[in-house]
Amino acid sequence: VQLQASGGGLVQPGGSLRLSCAASGSIFSINDMGWYRQVPGKQRELVARVASNGNTNYADSVKGRFFISRDNAKNTVYLQMNSLKPEDTAVYYCATKEPTAWGSWGQGTQVTVSS
Repeated sequence: VQLQASGGGLVQPGGSLRLSCAASGSIFSINDMGWYRQVPGKQRELVARVASNGNTNYADSVKGRFFISRDNAKNTVYLQMNSLKPEDTAVYYCATKEPTAWGSWGQGTQVTVSS
């Protein structure tokens, strides 16, 4: 599976961004789709995931502010990020489970929240 992410950028605190990630290749093997993020010196953390049946899970730090969705017809996963905080600044990676392990990763997109 190949993943192409887009949508990062610079935004002021309280602002919004939407990340997109399109999958191609062996898409029949995809189960969950998700977004991770990483800051220098820290481990990559799971931000949100959406299962093939639509069930979602979120990190506590983003609950109520971030929303993940997927369009199976377009093989695309989205991350709507609202009420952004400086601590949300990170490189965001999309990923897919094929079928039970996070096996494919996008190239990463930088999100910077700063005034």
